[in-house]
Amino acid sequence: MSADMEIKPFSCTDDDLNDFLFDDARNYLKELLATTYLFENPFNDSTVAYFSLLNDRLSSDPDGRTEWNRLNRAIHNSKRRKQYPAVKIGRLAVSQEYTGMGIGKAILHIIKFIATHKCPMGCRFLTVDAYQDAVGFYKNAKFEFITERDKDEDTRLMYYDLKQFLTETK
Repeated sequence: MSADMEIKPFSCTDDDLNDFLFDDARNYLKELLATTYLFENPFNDSTVAYFSLLNDRLSSDPDGRTEWNRLNRAIHNSKRRKQYPAVKIGRLAVSQEYTGMGIGKAILHIIKFIATHKCPMGCRFLTVDAYQDAVGFYKNAKFEFITERDKDEDTRLMYYDLKQFLTETK
């Protein structure tokens, strides 16, 4: 997406995700905070889906030692740190018209490929603040919870280890 690009019609079941695309995505791009990618259907002049990516990090939390230890075990001892580079999926939405077609799953695959092959920048993890109704989608995609402290919140912080993707695609 470019700052002057026309955004074709789009509507998903979440007003926040709809509003972000039309009201905020350009401003996030202008301020270098996030980049939004659009999938369009040229046959009906609509937006099929979109996602936004931004830089992030996973940091050690003294209150979440068990979860951090589980995450840290995947890292070789000599490379363990108190924080790791990540790419955050800021938003991911599929138009109501196209739900249930595997587009969200395909987008996650694209994001993993971008992070590991197209723009490799020393990034080990993907993160997402998953809305409660999207938690199952991310769990099915092998994302894990970073903590249990947010289980009653509107969103859950989840992560995916990109080394797993590299192993799966060999």
